[in-house]
Amino acid sequence: MPKLKTNRGAAKRFRKTASGGYRRKQSHMRHILTKKRPKRKRQLRLPAMIAKADVPAVRRLLPYS
Repeated sequence: MPKLKTNRGAAKRFRKTASGGYRRKQSHMRHILTKKRPKRKRQLRLPAMIAKADVPAVRRLLPYS
């Protein structure tokens, strides 16, 4: 069976956690930041977890992580 290719776009966006989940960055932090309250921007800095329903799809994109 041939080796599988890792999806490079997904590899840059997701990191596997020690417990087997996947971490991602929050969206809405690239532009139009002046109208967002400081609390919202501060919370958007924190990483989020991939939803349980999306984990199988991410696992297919990252076969060796």
